Amino acid sequence: MLSMGVHLDLLVLVLVMLTCDGTSKPDSATTSPPCFRCCDANGEDGPGVDDQPVAGKAFHPVPEIEISIIKGGKGHKGDRGSPGKRGFSGPIGIIGPTGLSGQKGSNGLPGENCKVRYSAFSVARRTEIHSDDYFTPLGFDTEFVNTDGHFNVFTGRLFCYIPGIYYFNVNVHTWNSKETYLHIMHNDEATVVLYAQPGERSIMQSQSVLLELKERDEVWVRLYKRSRENALYSDDVDTYITFNGFLVKPSSI
Repeated sequence: MLSMGVHLDLLVLVLVMLTCDGTSKPDSATTSPPCFRCCDANGEDGPGVDDQPVAGKAFHPVPEIEISIIKGGKGHKGDRGSPGKRGFSGPIGIIGPTGLSGQKGSNGLPGENCKVRYSAFSVARRTEIHSDDYFTPLGFDTEFVNTDGHFNVFTGRLFCYIPGIYYFNVNVHTWNSKETYLHIMHNDEATVVLYAQPGERSIMQSQSVLLELKERDEVWVRLYKRSRENALYSDDVDTYITFNGFLVKPSSI
């Protein structure tokens, strides 16, 4: 505001000086009327007499003011413009140095106990058996392992309580001059066969299989009689006939 006031004072002073200089009476002895052209270069009439200064008459020239010297005060701050477009991505910087290792975290809460389900059995027969019928189930009289009683020793059958994949194995001792022919049964279906031809010497025979069982399935061993007599040897001194099985992988895992 101070700067603008100074400029206005200067403007008033200039106007006063110009006015005073134009009203002073010129010396007639030394001052002659100003010259002017009566016509321009094209032959047209120049300015009239009324437009020209006359001796003894006050002349008022029009002052020219330099607008650039008149500067106003600082205006108010304008509104913020809208954001510009996103620029191009710069080049990827180099990988920085490896930071320091953090502190070791605290131990987590104890988890729940792992719930493992088991099913296993191992049984034996200490007496010989002769197959008098067409099919004869193989029973057992000795129990080595029978978790949760899933195997019925008297019927010779495993009852499936836990669905999954099971491993089964049967071992027998053949009888001299008699045929050995039996199956590992899955419900009423024969899966694998154990067979030995009649011979002068008795031998040990074995068969095994993996079966996928559903709940309430049964697995057992049966003798199969054909035209020849079918028999297995055993006694109460040594154990020659065994049947074993266990759960390998439950279906729920």
